[in-house]
Amino acid sequence: MGCFAISCVVTTLILVSVIVETNGGRVVEEKCDLFNGKWVLDDSYPLYEISNCPFIEKEFDCLSNGRPDQLYLKHRWQPTSCNLPRFNGYDLLRRLEGKSILFVGDSLSLNQWQSLTCMLHTAVPQAKYTSIRNGALSIFTFPSFDVKVKFSRNALLVDTVSEDIGRVLKLDSIEVANTWQGNDILIFDSWHWWLHTGRKQPWDFIQVGNRTYRDMDRLTAYTTALKTWAKWIDDNVDPTKTRVFFQGVSPDHANGTSWGESGLTSCKGQIRPFDGSNYPGGPHPAETVLKSVISTMSKPVYLLDITPLSQLRIDAHPSVYGHGGHRDLDCSHWCLPGVPDTWNVLLYAALSQN
Repeated sequence: MGCFAISCVVTTLILVSVIVETNGGRVVEEKCDLFNGKWVLDDSYPLYEISNCPFIEKEFDCLSNGRPDQLYLKHRWQPTSCNLPRFNGYDLLRRLEGKSILFVGDSLSLNQWQSLTCMLHTAVPQAKYTSIRNGALSIFTFPSFDVKVKFSRNALLVDTVSEDIGRVLKLDSIEVANTWQGNDILIFDSWHWWLHTGRKQPWDFIQVGNRTYRDMDRLTAYTTALKTWAKWIDDNVDPTKTRVFFQGVSPDHANGTSWGESGLTSCKGQIRPFDGSNYPGGPHPAETVLKSVISTMSKPVYLLDITPLSQLRIDAHPSVYGHGGHRDLDCSHWCLPGVPDTWNVLLYAALSQN
């Protein structure tokens, strides 16, 4: 059996084939980096109305939570040298017929999963769906297409085990991965929970091999965990049956210095994207690590390199209009409709390659 389309090559720079028409009318196929571009205003956006997706978590529904400005809804990602295909939910469901997609990660993965379920539902509003949650697993099903879109909450990817000394994060153990088997498309995400300290920290100790640590450099721990994840993918995934994606690292905007406004300490009040294509803060260190790990893998992984384009969207977080309408500040997650919809348009472009 042959490879699944684009998943035959391990890649960090995604060059997607696009069909373009020259001035002379000649149709040619070109390669395009979909992640290099800028945000442009588009009156046809957003791709859906939030009121048509009653299952969206309230923390992502910025409009219902009172956000007064709506310009953030009207921006479309425009690659520099080509056009992204318009998202076609019916076409995607037909391509996925009989298959299951599993998102694995933290609440940024939930953000993307909720976006995709809404985009698909609004594409086929008459099609019945079911949505169930069983512990850390949520399953959204379109029975008429035999398609399952699933989300497994697993913020660190590797194992955390309760022992006598407390919760132990085992950077070189990944037994939890057994639950990933049997899915046709896997989409991973991990970073934000590696930064938590104090009461929000989801472990008490970190273990690597026979050594146990009270703490360690978080980027080092993340790197070790990613290598454990990568080894599991290389040892267990058959690329003729399963495509593997990594969401990339979703950036937050808690420090205005990173976008050139040193006096700001949050995204509050931002109503427009950063102007231009180059984010002043430069590459995200976690994204750099992720690309390095993926480049060493023997099995194909498609990196949805969403970091640079998302860095530009200083305007698109819930800010004070998230978390169920409470007035605390969220500069990490994204409003829906919003930026995760573009992540899914990019996912659709990748899955549409024949």
